Amino acid sequence: MGKIIFYEDRNFGGRHHECMSDCADLQSMFNQCKSIRVESGMFMIYDGPNYMGNQYFMRRGEYPDYMRIMGMNIRSCRMIPMHHGNYKMRLYDRSDMGGQMMELSDDCPNVQDRFRMSDINSCNVMDGHWLMYDQPNYKGRQYYLRPGEYRKYSDWGGVSSRVGSLRRIMDL
Repeated sequence: MGKIIFYEDRNFGGRHHECMSDCADLQSMFNQCKSIRVESGMFMIYDGPNYMGNQYFMRRGEYPDYMRIMGMNIRSCRMIPMHHGNYKMRLYDRSDMGGQMMELSDDCPNVQDRFRMSDINSCNVMDGHWLMYDQPNYKGRQYYLRPGEYRKYSDWGGVSSRVGSLRRIMDL
């Protein structure tokens, strides 16, 4: 179980709203978010309602000046469940699980170096929860992938098929 608290002011001041599960529309809960405290668990936050738009991974900790650091309005959040077990994902260079397939069961800091390709157009997450980044070494835009099929890159929220790195989301 997780708990994230959104505050309207810096340094955990002003009105606040607590979430302990997914919330598809936070807009009615607060005007803006300037600080965040993740008391337990891990969350993905989004700048659009219904888990759309830019994504950012939040782990346990305090973020006293969130807006200055991230500069992203928060409109929805999704709790990432703990996963104990194996991790497995298949990546494809074409849409609808077509073309060349690569299998992954561990972190990959550089997709181009490891698989000699950086365009991933679809994937199938069989086990575990993953973070995908559009740049190598876990930098750039982030995308949360939970178990399931992603038939095209827009299914995971991607703006292009460029994938730089992938990391398993583990209880750290």
